[in-house]
Amino acid sequence: MSSSFREIQIQHQKHYSNITSFLFPSVLSPNPFSSSTLSFFTDSIRAQKPFLDSLLLKTGAILFRGFDVNTAKDFNDVVEAFGFEELPYVGGAAPRTNVVGRVFTANESPPDQKIPFHHEMAQVPEFPSKLFFFCEVEPGSGGETPIVLSHVVYERMKERYPDFVEKIEEHGLIYTRVLGEEDDPSSPIGRGWKSTFLTNDKSVAEQRAAKLGMTLEWFEDGVKTIMGPIPAIKYDKSRNRKIWFNSMVAAYTGWKDARNDPVKAVTFGDGQPLPGDIIHDCLKILEEESLAIPWQKGDVLLLDNWAVLHARRSFNPPRRVLASLCK
Repeated sequence: MSSSFREIQIQHQKHYSNITSFLFPSVLSPNPFSSSTLSFFTDSIRAQKPFLDSLLLKTGAILFRGFDVNTAKDFNDVVEAFGFEELPYVGGAAPRTNVVGRVFTANESPPDQKIPFHHEMAQVPEFPSKLFFFCEVEPGSGGETPIVLSHVVYERMKERYPDFVEKIEEHGLIYTRVLGEEDDPSSPIGRGWKSTFLTNDKSVAEQRAAKLGMTLEWFEDGVKTIMGPIPAIKYDKSRNRKIWFNSMVAAYTGWKDARNDPVKAVTFGDGQPLPGDIIHDCLKILEEESLAIPWQKGDVLLLDNWAVLHARRSFNPPRRVLASLCK
């Protein structure tokens, strides 16, 4: 183990052993003989980037705990230290606000709503390869960000529903979402079209949607977005395995608000409806294979979006978790 970080074990981690044995997620804390200050932390990230990259490749998720990261600006410095390129949040569904630099609020939907498991922006062609979360204010209770290894979900689904998996591998999925003009913070998918496409101009929105491979159907007070068919299963070249890279369960169980019926939100790529019983069983598999570490103030969680799906549990306020997306 390199000198600035030490790998620690905490409750809720999962142990995996096949070709290599590892704990998921990895948890890194300051070495007792080194400093926990922000500047030491960011310097250590820069100095030990190859070690951190290889650890992320192996485990898919790293939780940094016990470092002096107190504010959104501190978190921005941590993200910058990694040197990953920023990904603009175009085409995503969550209502979010830019806080500082490349830091945004995580999904601002109400505390009593769960956010189902998803790969970040799996429903658009340009998605982040990595994402960071930072706990600025610990939740009153609940509010964890459960995580699950995507290839494990794929393997279990393929074993249980080989025909279904073959069909989504062959046809992909189509996602449909109706957007209002402005953001609706009462909805987990309440981003209006103006902030989704970062413009007030319908023709610019059309161009940006087309770039994402998305079709728009305008009506009086909003727009229907149709995305796909796009792949539901991807191949992770860096780890040589197939992954459950889709927003199927999230859309089918969670894309619900005054404008959207979740059952119509996602279909097979040929337009046929998905079998509800299989989707709900997939949700069970996600829950069974996942783990949820309670947030502590100052925690920074780095996820490889090619390896891990994440969710959000409901919570009692206060809670402030910030996010940053990287190409």
